[in-house]
Amino acid sequence: MQLFSQTLHPERYHGRNKTPPFFEGWYFKLVDTSETHRFAIIPGVSLNEGGEGPHAFVQILDGASGLTAYHQYELDDFWAAQDAFDITIGPNRFSTHHIALDIAQGPLSVQGDVQFTNVTGWPVTPTSPGIMGWYAWVPFMECYHGVLSFDHTIQGTLRIDGMPSDFSGGRGYIEKDWGKAFPSAWVWQQTNHFETPGVCLTASIAMIPWIGQTFRGFIVGLWHNGILYRFATYTGARTEQLTITDEQVRWIVTDRLYRLEMLSQRSEGGELRGPSIADMRRRVPETLNALVQVRLTTRHEGKILFEGTGRNAGLEVAGELEKLLADSPG
Repeated sequence: MQLFSQTLHPERYHGRNKTPPFFEGWYFKLVDTSETHRFAIIPGVSLNEGGEGPHAFVQILDGASGLTAYHQYELDDFWAAQDAFDITIGPNRFSTHHIALDIAQGPLSVQGDVQFTNVTGWPVTPTSPGIMGWYAWVPFMECYHGVLSFDHTIQGTLRIDGMPSDFSGGRGYIEKDWGKAFPSAWVWQQTNHFETPGVCLTASIAMIPWIGQTFRGFIVGLWHNGILYRFATYTGARTEQLTITDEQVRWIVTDRLYRLEMLSQRSEGGELRGPSIADMRRRVPETLNALVQVRLTTRHEGKILFEGTGRNAGLEVAGELEKLLADSPG
């Protein structure tokens, strides 16, 4: 019953009664109206025995400067509601509609609170509970993923290193990961700052362990005009092309109805900490300064359904990339 309830609620904490290796983290992206203040705020918990041992954390990335900070807390400082996404880490509180921060020490100290309105996440049904599709029901996946909000409006102000930053009227995005560890290789990108308001692209491709083997799996969602265009391994879509250079990532996916082209311009960023089987010391390069050109067309007629360039894009290109590229026709 607990597995059933958790699977249908990817936003909730999944770590109760878990033993190492296990991690869980929520990812809040905040961008103000001027787009000069761009932050990723990542609360989470690691139960692993290596490194610092079991602990909770709030990790911060300043997308404008590339500075990062990892604020660590005792595991006893972590609390999570059983029937909702509502967690506290020390004096900090996080939910789908609100975060309140009181990090007074160290680099990237943050105080204040912000609220989120018009939150819409990836649809959840019994046969396809969120972005993972039916894979969400598989109990031995290395890493699970959830998208809690494609795009929402922010209200409120944060004081960052003592300087006030008003996020009122800005845009936000929320996702999360949990499981044993991050994959051996992956590309992840996300943007909800297109010329057309309310559009969001979230896309990831990674090497997935599976019963003694690995395969290249991917999940892509384009949210546009209230319609979610899904391309995923579990939907029968395929990667037509994937090429990675120091300057850009070109990725094209197709299914029987649509073709989605994504061309990402890479940019300097910061270095976050990610989960391995042992600890939270894996290096994860991430930028919030990338640009992603997107074009969605019908597969047979070539009719353009959406075309635009996403700004303030989150982009991670990490791990043993030769594994990802080995299966690529591009």
